Amino acid sequence: MKWLKDQSKRMADPRFFKKRKPLSVGEIAVLTGAKLRDSSMGSVMISDVASISTAKEGEISFVENRRYASQITSSEASACFLTEDLLSRLPAHMIPLLTKFPRRDFAKLSQLFYQKESKTPKISSKSVVSKTCVIGEGCRIDPGVIVGEFCEIGKDCWIGSNTVIDDGVKIGDRTRIGASVSISHSKVGADCFIYPGVRIGQPGFGFEVDAAGPIEMPQLGRVIIGDNVEIGANTTIDRGAGPDTEIGDFTRIDNLVQIGHNVKIGKGCIIVAQVGISGSTQIGDQSIIGGQTGLAGHLRIGKQVKIAAQSGVTRNLNDGSIVGGAPAVPIGDFRRQVASIKSLGRRHVRRE
Repeated sequence: MKWLKDQSKRMADPRFFKKRKPLSVGEIAVLTGAKLRDSSMGSVMISDVASISTAKEGEISFVENRRYASQITSSEASACFLTEDLLSRLPAHMIPLLTKFPRRDFAKLSQLFYQKESKTPKISSKSVVSKTCVIGEGCRIDPGVIVGEFCEIGKDCWIGSNTVIDDGVKIGDRTRIGASVSISHSKVGADCFIYPGVRIGQPGFGFEVDAAGPIEMPQLGRVIIGDNVEIGANTTIDRGAGPDTEIGDFTRIDNLVQIGHNVKIGKGCIIVAQVGISGSTQIGDQSIIGGQTGLAGHLRIGKQVKIAAQSGVTRNLNDGSIVGGAPAVPIGDFRRQVASIKSLGRRHVRRE
């Protein structure tokens, strides 16, 4: 129990995360691009990353938000990524690594200390893999996996337990697929990470209605996923009805997102949990969509658009738009609307 209590204060539990060898402060500066003010301190060794409030001697942390600046003074961290305006808060024992992006550099370093888990290549005897499949070198296929006819699995892939890869699906090199995923009618790029419970390629929600009831519209498209895409747990991506559903390179999709048929998402987009994107909507490169946002169908969302959480988007948005609310309006208008509602509430209370 004492070991568990001590471990609860650490950032990474060694039962689940394997740490690499220590790095010197000088090496860290070179690898992250941060500036080391005193080169004589470059030989100090750093063994781990940690939050500013829990870091101990030999560990490195970061502070980016000024709300946490007060924690720098009391921290035991040996080094810290921070911006120049926070230098005055630094205790004598702490080595500053100056950067405009402390959190970003901390993330880079964390990846160096804790690289993504890998396992010994092996195809389990408890999996079912069609003889017509092409399986690349170095793949791991766990128990309970089913891989259908004429699939192509790239080299160094990892497919988790009880996942089903349907006939004809193509998976790029080094892609990792979690447990209990189902993929059909799809082409998935290289270096992707598909988390447990994801459903890709099921029919879109498309039908016509007459007096007898709904008439199903055949969903004859595919899902095309680019390279280096991450798709969070229990997200669903429908295949296209005729044109394909497409997800661009380097896009990050959180858990519990619903993406309808024929949707096209550009490169480098960030889509947060519980977003719903209706069919045939197109989203430009490097756009960010906040959690629980809903987008109507057949919209054109420009590049580098930002949509606040819990918004409802019902119209096209130009490049660089920043919107919020339901229906979504320019963010300045949305803030004024919220302020007006609060003001009305205060007046009502005073009258009572």
